[in-house]
Amino acid sequence: MGKEEKLIHTINRRFNKGVVEYGLIDEGDKILVGLSGGKDSLALLELLAKRSRIYKPRFSVVAAHVVMSNIAYESDTGYLRTFSEALGVPFVGYEASFDPSTDTRKSPCFLCSWNRRKALFTVAKEQGCNKIALGHHQDDILETLLMNMTFQGAISTMPPRLVMRKFDMTIIRPLCLVHEAELSELARIRGYHKQLKNCPYEKDSYRTDMKEVLRTLERMNPEARYSLWNSMTNVQADLLPAYAERRGAKTRSNN
Repeated sequence: MGKEEKLIHTINRRFNKGVVEYGLIDEGDKILVGLSGGKDSLALLELLAKRSRIYKPRFSVVAAHVVMSNIAYESDTGYLRTFSEALGVPFVGYEASFDPSTDTRKSPCFLCSWNRRKALFTVAKEQGCNKIALGHHQDDILETLLMNMTFQGAISTMPPRLVMRKFDMTIIRPLCLVHEAELSELARIRGYHKQLKNCPYEKDSYRTDMKEVLRTLERMNPEARYSLWNSMTNVQADLLPAYAERRGAKTRSNN
């Protein structure tokens, strides 16, 4: 097996494992893919389109690209439409905007992301979709875990499957087990087009710094990403401060 074939095999294996292990797809699903134009969402659309034709359960896919009209970046909507339709996937373009001055406590990145998400919910409802697939990969999920621990004091992240009962919609992240480096190499092999002009706020995010933290941890321990991932389902509560404090308080009250 050649290097490229091995890479594609690895990505497919991780992708299919994530879909099955976290129960991301059910019979009759209609899934809206948030197609940002980056390598991750392009790979996600390609993988989902392929799976929809081959495997059971049967499901259908629609691609949606949201343009934020007040952010100075530019994507090639024509390329995204051609890319989607070549995969046999209908393409929907949607324009939205937001006013960053309405909430100065939040960063432009957060506000843009939130408003994009709202737009995807709107398109999903219009298209009769019951799920929205986002292109977050394993690195994104681990970086969010580290960010939430560092800045929020919480052990939480972006789950592979999130039921949004308020919106009657489920968010899925089928690339949850795929590594970013693998997707970067796939983009090179496939010749995915880059966005014409990147977001001006892209370099201001703490996420850029956290990418380097994750890389540092992997230099210390090549298995660090797997340890971090497994730690989320290996919570040893009796060895954590809050649990020990509650247990101590209960013992004192009984004496």
